[in-house]
Amino acid sequence: MTGGIRAAIVAGEPSGDLLAARMIRGLLARDPAAVTAGIGGPAMARTGFQAWHPMDALSVFGYVDALRQAPRLLRTWRDTRQRVLTQRPDVFVGVDAPDFNLRLEEKVRAAGIPTVHFVGPSIWAWRFERIHQIRRAVSHMLVLFPFEVDLYREQGVPVTYVGHPLAELIPQQPDRAAARALLGLDATARVLALMPGSRESELRLLAPRFLQAAQILRRQDPDLQIVVPVVNAARRAQFEALLAQHPVPGCRVLGVLPDAPLAQARADGLDSREWPIAWHAMEAADAVLVASGTATLEAALFKRPLVISYVISPWMRRIMAWKSGQQAPSLPWVGLPNILEREFVVPELLQEAATPEGLAEQTWTALTDRNHGDRVAQRFSALHATLSRDTPGLAAQAILEVCHGRAS
Repeated sequence: MTGGIRAAIVAGEPSGDLLAARMIRGLLARDPAAVTAGIGGPAMARTGFQAWHPMDALSVFGYVDALRQAPRLLRTWRDTRQRVLTQRPDVFVGVDAPDFNLRLEEKVRAAGIPTVHFVGPSIWAWRFERIHQIRRAVSHMLVLFPFEVDLYREQGVPVTYVGHPLAELIPQQPDRAAARALLGLDATARVLALMPGSRESELRLLAPRFLQAAQILRRQDPDLQIVVPVVNAARRAQFEALLAQHPVPGCRVLGVLPDAPLAQARADGLDSREWPIAWHAMEAADAVLVASGTATLEAALFKRPLVISYVISPWMRRIMAWKSGQQAPSLPWVGLPNILEREFVVPELLQEAATPEGLAEQTWTALTDRNHGDRVAQRFSALHATLSRDTPGLAAQAILEVCHGRAS
C-alpha cells in the first residue's frame, strides 16, 4: 500500500462493513491520501478500499458452521497475517469479529505494528478472561458504549468512546404516521412488530412462541395488525411455513420496501431509502416483540416499548458454557437497552419463561399501557442522546493518533 496513512482493516460481517466504511470516510476527511486494504464488503469497497479477500470469507453462522469452515478461515487468516507483516501498514484496524481479529492483532502488534480494535468484545457479559488477550493484542480500543470506558481503562487498555453509529442513523423523533402510510397500515389500529430473529435457529425456536403469543393478542384485540420483517428469502420461507402451522389473522410478512414516494429523503434530513425493512416496521409499531440482539437497541432508539425474549437449545447452552466457562452472562440483563440503563426498563423473558402466555401478557402491556410507553420513550430518548456522537470522526481521529504515536 502507498500514499498517506496506510491502514489494514478487517471487517467480517455486514454490520462491520457499514461501520468500517463510515470510519474510512472519517479517515479520508482528515487524510485524503489515506489508503486502506484488507478484508471487507461492498460498503467499504465504495470508499476505495482494496479487498484482499471478500467479507464472506469470514462469514460463519454458529459453532457448527465455524468448525465446517475452519480450513478456509485458517487459510484466510494466514494470508492476511502474511500480507500485513510484509506490507507493514501504519496501523491495523480490526472491526468486531474478535475470534479472528484478536488473534491477528496479537501477531501484528508483536511485530511492531500498532493495532486498533473497533467494537469492544462483550467481556462484561461473557468470557472476561479475554481481557488478557486484548491487553496483548490491542494498542487502542474503540468502544460503542460509555460504560465500557472504565472497564478497559481499569484493565490497562487505552480506550476511546466513539458513540454508537445507530444513534446517528435512527431519527431522534420517529415518524409513526409516515411509516404506517409507507407500509399500508391502518393509521389508528394497534400495530405490533414481531421480530423473532434473523438466523434459522432463532426462528425455529422463537417464532412458534411468538406466533402463539400473537394469537392470544389477536383474541384480545381483533383489529391488531402484526408486521414481521424478514432479512432474506430463506428466512421468509421458513417463517411463512411456521405461520401456516400457527396462523395469525392480520399478520403481514415484510421482505422489501414498497415502491412509494414516502420512501425518500425525510423532513428530518434522513434518507430512509436504504433503511432495513425492520426499521420501517419498528417505526410504524406501537410495540415490539423481539429476539435479544442488536434489534433490541434499534427498537429502543425508535423509542418503542419492547419485550425481549431468547431461547437456545440445551445442546447450544452446553457449548456456550464450555466455550465461555460460564453457565450464564455476568450481568442480570441480556437486552442491550437494559444493559445500558443498568436496570430492567423493559421485560426479558428467556428460556423457560418465554411461554406464549407470558409473552402475550407482557406485550399486551407494551401495546396498551400509555404510562409505561411514555416512561420507556423518555428513558430511551435520553439514551439516544448519550449514544449519539460523531462516530466516524472520533474513530478516525483515534486511529490517526495511534499512527502518530500520540494515543494513550
